[in-house]
Amino acid sequence: MSWDDNRIEQLKKLWSEGLSASQIAAELGGVTRNAVIGKVHRLGLSGRAKAKPASVARPRKVVKAAARTATISVRGNLAVVEMMETVAEVAPARDNVVIPISRRISIMELREGLCRWPIGDPLQADFVYCGADCGAGRTYCEAHARVAFQPQGDRRRGG
Repeated sequence: MSWDDNRIEQLKKLWSEGLSASQIAAELGGVTRNAVIGKVHRLGLSGRAKAKPASVARPRKVVKAAARTATISVRGNLAVVEMMETVAEVAPARDNVVIPISRRISIMELREGLCRWPIGDPLQADFVYCGADCGAGRTYCEAHARVAFQPQGDRRRGG
């Protein structure tokens, strides 16, 4: 297939009328949609009329609003919004873990048996770790382990 002057003129006419590349390819015959797009770009054709709207409008979907609340689950650096049907309940107040300043340690001082609970913003100079004794093979002290690891029943209570 070659682009002769008649086919190019017909392409320009159909393009200016707002036909899609697929429609133009079907009209011209013997040419693919991609060939039409390539020729349009090589000819520098731009600015075309909007395609005529379909005579029959598609019915719109009716969305029913459900009584849902958005809850945000944060895992690592990912934030996932889950829609759950829940009854509003008051969360129990967590124990405020007070870490003496003398126990707080930097990353260079972390070792086995010390709590690795981060305190503050990692991008700030005053960022430290809890540093409380937690026992061999454990990551967090008892107080931070209660915050980090919740019983399975408590996690599924919302859904």
